[in-house]
Amino acid sequence: MSTYDAETRWRLILGPAGNDGLGATDAGAGNAGDLERALAWLYDREADGEASRSIARGGPGSGPEHPLDVPEWLNKIHELFPKEAIERLESDALHRYGILDVVTRKEALENVTPSLSLVEAILRCKSRMDSHVLDAARAVVNKVVEDLKKRLCDEIEHRLGATPFRHRRSRFRVARNLDALRTIRRNLQHWDPDKRRLVIERPEFFARVRRFGPRYQVIVLVDQSGSMARNIIHAAVVASILWKLPSTRSHLVVYDTEVVDLTPYVDDPVELLMRVQLGGGTDGAKALQYAAELVDVPHRTVLLWITDFEDHADNLVREVTALVGEGVTVFGAASLDDQVCGAYDHGVAQAVADAGAHVAATTPSKLVGWLVEKMRR
Repeated sequence: MSTYDAETRWRLILGPAGNDGLGATDAGAGNAGDLERALAWLYDREADGEASRSIARGGPGSGPEHPLDVPEWLNKIHELFPKEAIERLESDALHRYGILDVVTRKEALENVTPSLSLVEAILRCKSRMDSHVLDAARAVVNKVVEDLKKRLCDEIEHRLGATPFRHRRSRFRVARNLDALRTIRRNLQHWDPDKRRLVIERPEFFARVRRFGPRYQVIVLVDQSGSMARNIIHAAVVASILWKLPSTRSHLVVYDTEVVDLTPYVDDPVELLMRVQLGGGTDGAKALQYAAELVDVPHRTVLLWITDFEDHADNLVREVTALVGEGVTVFGAASLDDQVCGAYDHGVAQAVADAGAHVAATTPSKLVGWLVEKMRR
């Protein structure tokens, strides 16, 4: 917070009590306004004389001016504050006001509605949980992960799996091989207008035998700094689905200042996510060097790099230039979630793009579409 001017720092210290002398805060006061609102969400309950609140909503934070619930507030402070300040805010929220129970108490986790925000909060607070709370947390994470997989799995399998070969008929009459569209077209003449039913006299089936050329190697490289929680969730789900496809050989690697290869857990995204350690610094160059060591056939390798680009541009450019020069396709995803609202360093992202990488903020579905196009060329 040392980067803010004296007036802003006093606002953060005094809160609403400073409005008489400093003037009320503009509702659209940008990052400084977000900082003040995040502090007000927690500490304004002192002014109200309230020491505790519902585990699902914050005190003053339950009104229209502070629409955040506990998991959302927890995720917000990780975006806004340095590590030391986050630790103090979390400590006060847990011990002084008792409002982090929603992500640290088994009974609360068993009754709360699973959501992406809640999973983000669980990933941030899992070090505070004992074993029986972790079991409840895993159940929440599993529910959200399964919902994400349902949305993405059909699309990925449709675009990379059997669909391109549906024109190949099969003599094996198995329900899972039913070609519904061809069956309807071939039996339209048997429509019964009185009963308003289509009589199927000749069902059609397609072969699920998949003919692939040499497999693509897909390396998913994820920055696990504190602001990347939602991106990591989506990356884990995408990697777990790609892992099961015969057309790809996948890896998943996370990094901060150190690099951790989580490929042995990529088929179980819940276990993978529970092993992620959010926070810390960032050394993207070291992570890119590690990814380069995994490459077998460069021109059939795609590196999906999910990062906020908060790093040293020169080091990243050097490593990206080397990878692209070898023939590796590099995609730098500045944000990987359905809202595409992650903050990232535009200058570094542009430098990486100039070095030959594809760079964009994107949704998981659009990323899959891009990957399909690359693999079918």
